[in-house]
Amino acid sequence: MTFRSPGDTQLNADVSWASFDPIAYVDHNYRALQAEDEEIIHIVRDHFGDHFRGRTPGPVSGIDVGAGANLYPALAMLPWCDEITLLERSSANVRYLESQVGSYDANWDQFWRVLCKNEAYAALDMDPRAKFRDAVRVEPGNLFDLVRHEGRWSMGTMFFVAESMTTSHKEFARGVECFLRALAPGAPFAAAFMEHSRGYHAGEHFFPACDVGELEVYESLEPFVGEFKTMRLKASAAVREGYSGMIVAYGRRNSDSGIPTD
Repeated sequence: MTFRSPGDTQLNADVSWASFDPIAYVDHNYRALQAEDEEIIHIVRDHFGDHFRGRTPGPVSGIDVGAGANLYPALAMLPWCDEITLLERSSANVRYLESQVGSYDANWDQFWRVLCKNEAYAALDMDPRAKFRDAVRVEPGNLFDLVRHEGRWSMGTMFFVAESMTTSHKEFARGVECFLRALAPGAPFAAAFMEHSRGYHAGEHFFPACDVGELEVYESLEPFVGEFKTMRLKASAAVREGYSGMIVAYGRRNSDSGIPTD
């Protein structure tokens, strides 16, 4: 596998996202449930379940930023959401997501079964595919454009996006900021990051990554959230070459306001 030289810079706008191969990506990462994803699901489902336990919220809107070819972040929000936006820049990934809305593929059932180990998911009073079909809409778009929608969504996820779209630490931090500013005050969120990633393939094409660890993740989140946690996954088997681990962050949006700066 060929990685980009540490001295090279590749910004998000420089990348041919239409070349992303969602089928190859799903085959490599999500055709079978991997230990890392099972650990992430355990953390996220319990965080969301704890947040909503005993509450009778009004209409809940969720967003998965940079959904890509991954449905389990949206499934993790499903019990509470009247609507879920899957925001995605790659036209190839948009087509994949749209193909899944009516009735998602059988490989995603194993992810739902792990979610259902929490009572909030097991108690869903309708078939998850029907709820997914009713709630989910796919929206083509760039996460940097979320500046126009500050405070719009009442819960959100962003998995392997901010650090996996650029080599720039400035763009990484701005991506995290745009995601968090799109959430309403107090909104629960979950985000995941590849630790010290050197880039990755999706099919034949190579895509850039920003080298971040727990410190960079913490510092990017801290100005925009109230109580939150960051943690490195215990699972150690490598999903692919070119990274050192995975980091999960979860918590609640604070009440800070303002527009991200360039």
